[in-house]
Amino acid sequence: MTDRRKFIKVGTIGSLALITGTSCQETEEIKEEITGNVNAVKPIAISTWNHGVHANEAAWKILAKKGSALDAVEAGVRVTESDPENMSVGLGGLPDREGKVTLDACIMNHNNECGSVAFLQEIENPISVARKVMEETEHVMLVGEGAKQFALSQGFTTKNLLTEAAKKEWQKWLETSQYETIINSENHDTIGMLALDKEGNLAGACTTSGMAYKIHGRVGDSPIIGAGLFVDNEVGAACATGVGEAVIRVAGSAMIVELMRQGKTPQEACEEMVNRIISKHKNIDGLQVGFIALNKRGEYGAHSVYAGFNMAIKSNQNDDLIDASYENEWD
Repeated sequence: MTDRRKFIKVGTIGSLALITGTSCQETEEIKEEITGNVNAVKPIAISTWNHGVHANEAAWKILAKKGSALDAVEAGVRVTESDPENMSVGLGGLPDREGKVTLDACIMNHNNECGSVAFLQEIENPISVARKVMEETEHVMLVGEGAKQFALSQGFTTKNLLTEAAKKEWQKWLETSQYETIINSENHDTIGMLALDKEGNLAGACTTSGMAYKIHGRVGDSPIIGAGLFVDNEVGAACATGVGEAVIRVAGSAMIVELMRQGKTPQEACEEMVNRIISKHKNIDGLQVGFIALNKRGEYGAHSVYAGFNMAIKSNQNDDLIDASYENEWD
């Protein structure tokens, strides 16, 4: 079997040295190397799971025409949000235990401006509402009925997001009403996308319908800046998928960006955060978390607690879906 731990490091173009015990001068040199963006692979878009392939295609239509990373990530994840066949994001997402489809999303640009919505109902594209929050309000996050009212004021229309297929799955679940946090290759959870545009600017987006059959009102990491997504244009960006509670506890995406700031490659940073999550939990049975990361040079990485996580990549040099490295096989 192929050693999946090696795939990303082979797939990246160049790498930043792992520096320990650096002096102030060496630290500045690392920062200069990252922010200098010399020989960067750009534009590039990476996203979570196999539904990221189609999302990347939409993002690439913008990036290839020298469009912004922000426009690209919004357009990309909207594809997944509007796909009724996808039961973990947007339209067609599996509902909570009361049969309500509730959506969470956030977006962040290269200026550290960000917007977020949580517990949003009856709006097909929460990522676009999140962008409106960022651009049209003084706030970062709106939730629940307030988020819905804001969306309607911005011209969004309501829609029944519970498809017949999702409704049947929920009704089947009601026969036992047993809740399990199972996130694996068959229950994808979340679309996260990171992009670096021709101008060298980063942006990210993350959107989900959350855990299937969750308690009504539950919100995970996806709309939380620093947990489900973080972007720092000096360094890089990261986003998460999987059991959101575990990601929130370690501020996963923000920490990955900080690890890259310290000199770690995107792959090394993802690996460290996955292992940190493992170390913080007494029992990781069924606890799947995956991270993807992208730095200013267009280098990327991905790693997960369990096997089954994959990442879609789109650039002038690459158009692929690859399996992420991981720590554990499923039992």
